[in-house]
Amino acid sequence: MFTPFPQIKTERLLLRQILPEDIRHIFHGLSHPEVIKFYGVSYDTLEGTQEQMDWYASLEAKQEGIWWAVCSPDNSSFYGAGGLNDMNHEHKRAEIGFWLLPEHWGKRIMSEAMPAIMKYAFEEIGLRRIEGFVESSNENCKRGLAKMDFAYEGTMRDYEFKDGSFIDIDIYASLNPKTTL
Repeated sequence: MFTPFPQIKTERLLLRQILPEDIRHIFHGLSHPEVIKFYGVSYDTLEGTQEQMDWYASLEAKQEGIWWAVCSPDNSSFYGAGGLNDMNHEHKRAEIGFWLLPEHWGKRIMSEAMPAIMKYAFEEIGLRRIEGFVESSNENCKRGLAKMDFAYEGTMRDYEFKDGSFIDIDIYASLNPKTTL
């Protein structure tokens, strides 16, 4: 689908294809209690993390999305990952997601990476709508989406079962300002 894989460069970031050698960074992030608190998956072993690596690769292969490793411009530091999944080509929409290693929180990395991903989604893929599904208690993520001009659209009550109880999920969306019906 994305051949060659699109690299995105911003002033302070390189967004590149997730590679097999990134597995240690992915494990570090997706086993960290603060990262996985609101993320849908977690891993206890490096070997188990291969499941996530396979998921990243399958999105592109099945044309269901694309995720990038978010790195320093010289590719010497891995910060996290972000991208699009659950892409629906007929309806021109996808879900955006991201996670960041805690040692890089507060550095405005995602506020630079996510607009670059959105620009790619709107201008190169031709999406009309990008959705964000956020646990209602995840105030940081909701503030971040609002700063990127995502509109709150509602709450799905008792939408997911997590840690022994049902949780609410808030829906946010951003529309491509350049597309018309």
